[in-house]
Amino acid sequence: MKRLFKIRKGLDINLKGVAEKSISKTLTSKEYAISPIDFHGFVPRILAKEGTHVDAGTPVFTDKATERINIVSPVSGTIKSIVRGERRKILHAIVEADDKSTIVDFGKIDLNNISRENLSDLLLKSGLFAFFRQRPYDVVANPDDEPKGIFVSTFSKMPLAADFTYVVEGQESTFKTGISALSKLASVYVGISPEQINTDIMPIHDAEVSVFNGPNPSGNVGVHINKISPINKGEVVWTIGAEEVIFIGRLIETGKVDLTRRIAIAGSGIQQPQYIETLIGAPLADLIEGNVNKTEKHQRIIDGNPLVGRKSSMNGYLGAHTTEVSVIPEGDDVDEVLGWIMPRFNDFSTNKSYFSWLSGKNKQYDLDCRIKGGERHMIMSSEYERVFPMDIYPSYLIKAIITGDIDRQEELGIYEVAPEDFAVAEFICSSKLELQKIVREGLDILRKENA
Repeated sequence: MKRLFKIRKGLDINLKGVAEKSISKTLTSKEYAISPIDFHGFVPRILAKEGTHVDAGTPVFTDKATERINIVSPVSGTIKSIVRGERRKILHAIVEADDKSTIVDFGKIDLNNISRENLSDLLLKSGLFAFFRQRPYDVVANPDDEPKGIFVSTFSKMPLAADFTYVVEGQESTFKTGISALSKLASVYVGISPEQINTDIMPIHDAEVSVFNGPNPSGNVGVHINKISPINKGEVVWTIGAEEVIFIGRLIETGKVDLTRRIAIAGSGIQQPQYIETLIGAPLADLIEGNVNKTEKHQRIIDGNPLVGRKSSMNGYLGAHTTEVSVIPEGDDVDEVLGWIMPRFNDFSTNKSYFSWLSGKNKQYDLDCRIKGGERHMIMSSEYERVFPMDIYPSYLIKAIITGDIDRQEELGIYEVAPEDFAVAEFICSSKLELQKIVREGLDILRKENA
């Protein structure tokens, strides 16, 4: 029997350009990027140097701390270059794809006869373990830990987010195989939306399924953890994206690594918002070139959705955890005469400051990237609490992080949160604070202090 959680706090932001449920093409590119920066907490050591030939599934980087967690190539080809940033930080390894498409074969797996240790070793060798993230700290999980649970969310309420019900279409059994594999590692908790109850992803065996009904961020796995099994100091839980569970299911069923994703190309800056099948690390230019409205100069390309995605460009690459690519107006070419005093019918407001609220909740907005104001003093008006559904006081936690009060952060539940949990609060923040950045820095400092 499924448990139902009614989430009352939050905010849905209805943006124009939601991807239509059709696939325009299956994309193949000449080169792919393998980016260790997509795996927070992973300290890369290069295994495959420039000029080395790799198969799909061949480790390219390994984690210096554990020497066990690998990041593998999504395609077969030659390591063209290792791109570094400041202080020689490794940004990407560029793989020039070949026509052979050779894949490392790990052999088919019988889930009934594989131990937890052997399955964990397989995930480490195949590079799929790097997709697990742990809380506290929201970093790549430690394979030596025994988590009290693995949490998977099968939906997202973020604006322009990909619809997992469509993403998983035709792969439902593979997804369930992945869930069964996870159950070998720890108890599995799957959060679904009410709309998914009667779809083919159900029933899900080998997992505890809960239904979460409510506005954004009800699809965040952090909300699910908070409601089902809150984290206390000393406890560890793992999370993994539902799309990445499909990767594990493919590995179990075929013995091979297949990092193909169904990506939503969305946003008002896109001419034909649709889905594209491609591999992680594909160039964004291949995904959206020729499909962007107006000029690229005044459009922001986001690797992800507008609330938690990463600002990118036509020279960027698809992130390892990315489920959608968004293009929305930058807003740097907007001139408004007396804009602040004019009646607004097309701007979004959470407190009915604009007349657009008369159009109802289904009205779609074409918002740009302007924050319309500068950073100012933080006023304790409980505005974060209005949209933050977790049993945590977000305003007090943010203040504790800013002041560096670690004891206070622990009391207020920092171990349970990830930056994405503050995305909606950041959107409505009248102080214009970068809450996700503050939380990320707080988690990094706490992890360093507790090391």
